[in-house]
Amino acid sequence: MAAETLFSQLVPVQVKGQGGHDRRINVRVSIELQSTTNPIHRKDLVVRLTEDSDPFFLYNLVISEEDFQSLKLQQSLLVDFSAFPQRFIDLLQHCIQEQNKDIPRFLLQLISSGSSLDHAPSFLNVVETNPFKHLTHLSLKFLPGNDTEIKKFLATCLKCVKEEKLQLEQKLSKTEEDLKRQLSYTQQSLSEKSRELDKLRNDLTSRTASLTSKHNQELAYEKEKALQTQVQYQQQNEQQKRDLESLHQKTVQQLQTRLNELEIANKELMEKRYKGDSTVRELKSKLSGIEDECQRAKQEVLSLRRENATLDAECHEKEKQVNQLQMRVAVLEQEIKDKDQLVMKTREVLDVTQEQKASLEENTEKKQIEIGKLEGTLKSLSAELLKANEIIKKLQGDVKTLMNKLKLKNTVTIQQEKLLAEREEKLQKEHKELQQAESTLRGKEQEVCRLQEQLETTVQKLEESKQLLKTNENVITWLNKQLNEIQMTRKQDMLGTSTSPSNITTRTGSSPHSMQVQFNMQLQETNKCPEAQPGIPVLGNHSTNKENGENLGLDAKYLKKREDSIPLRGLSQNTSHNPAGQPKSTALKNTQIPSKPGALSRTSAYFPG
Repeated sequence: MAAETLFSQLVPVQVKGQGGHDRRINVRVSIELQSTTNPIHRKDLVVRLTEDSDPFFLYNLVISEEDFQSLKLQQSLLVDFSAFPQRFIDLLQHCIQEQNKDIPRFLLQLISSGSSLDHAPSFLNVVETNPFKHLTHLSLKFLPGNDTEIKKFLATCLKCVKEEKLQLEQKLSKTEEDLKRQLSYTQQSLSEKSRELDKLRNDLTSRTASLTSKHNQELAYEKEKALQTQVQYQQQNEQQKRDLESLHQKTVQQLQTRLNELEIANKELMEKRYKGDSTVRELKSKLSGIEDECQRAKQEVLSLRRENATLDAECHEKEKQVNQLQMRVAVLEQEIKDKDQLVMKTREVLDVTQEQKASLEENTEKKQIEIGKLEGTLKSLSAELLKANEIIKKLQGDVKTLMNKLKLKNTVTIQQEKLLAEREEKLQKEHKELQQAESTLRGKEQEVCRLQEQLETTVQKLEESKQLLKTNENVITWLNKQLNEIQMTRKQDMLGTSTSPSNITTRTGSSPHSMQVQFNMQLQETNKCPEAQPGIPVLGNHSTNKENGENLGLDAKYLKKREDSIPLRGLSQNTSHNPAGQPKSTALKNTQIPSKPGALSRTSAYFPG
């Protein structure tokens, strides 16, 4: 025994009792088609009415094919047993659609003839209301469920609830296990990440410490090397500067070319994005047009369905008229049969009267007059029968034309539904194309963001390289200052420990006063130079110690300031040069680096205290 569930939904039902008390409840209507093969293949339609809030509310109806034939004759139905369930479901759907209206067109009425304890049958009527009358489309006789049926129904409900409970418990256990796994996995990954972070922090601190120590060592080494070997260090430093400048220029050029390429790629991506936006707009406009066409087609389908319903109603009325006429024809045929029997009787009487002709002539004349009257009535009846047959033929022709119209409208509706399906497929395709275009757009936007991040990183690297250059230049200037300071202290020591003023006058060939005047003039000339800074004492670029022939100033090539030189870290820059490239003077500034004690405290002819 196999059962197929065709319908199971809540339907609003108007319940009418014996005392005229009406109430409106939501009843679950379940329609099943049960087929049995043993011992005979048969199909039964089982309709069950239940209420979710009241478990004892149960009405059953079982319709077999034989029962349906009697129902069809009683209520003049036009459908077969195979199409009846779908028609009944359509009527229930109409009732569900009309439930929210103030005056619903289709109603379900459950009329009970007695109480539920009496097990009296109830009738479920599908009623269509119009301004003229209430038209009952279908009336089904339901029996209330007895104790065994209610118990059986409650047992099936309990079984379904238990199965749902088991399924839910299984789902819950599965979800709990999944969540526990995910939690453990996330905790493990978090612990691993925290360990990695601690390792990275330790590595970073160790690297920073090693780098600082290396830097301090290198600084000390460089200081010693600068004090020991001045000229060699400066030559190496200048060579390194040139190499670094060339490297820096190459890196700048590479970055510039990369930046240009990125800008070109950015422009191309922006153009692609604008094209994608335009295609998206076009697709949206097409989609709106197609949606409008779909709505129009739906409205046309609704109108055609309404016309179909009206035509069904008209056909139903015509069939009713045909049935009435058929009944009338049957009555007339019965009357004709009666008249034939009367004619036969009269003929028998005529035979008897012919035998008794002599005695009953007067009676025969009367009977002949009666026979003539009866023949006239027969003729009139036959004429009426002919007219009735003509009317029946006309009605049958009208029914055929109506059926042809119905078939045409059905074919038109089927074609329109096909067109609707094709349009919906087109709509889905365009939706897919739209989604693909949006996904490509997102990918392009992500690429643009990635390229912008690369550009920002390259700009940051450029700025860091510029800062490196500046710091290296500051270190070089600080070393130059240190060298100049050492040379000045040596020169001052040499001047302080040199011969008496008489020896100075004999060497220079002039008096100390004239030597002081010459020094003042030199100071004025150096102050007039635009390259020298005001307020800072300046040494001549050719002042030498005549006794040992040692050059006290730095060579011009070591004091040149380059804009694109790469700096060492941690020190500031202060160098000056003349347009010809030769250093005019080296300045001594007040720096925080401690100098040798007593190096600048002595007074001399060139640096008065």
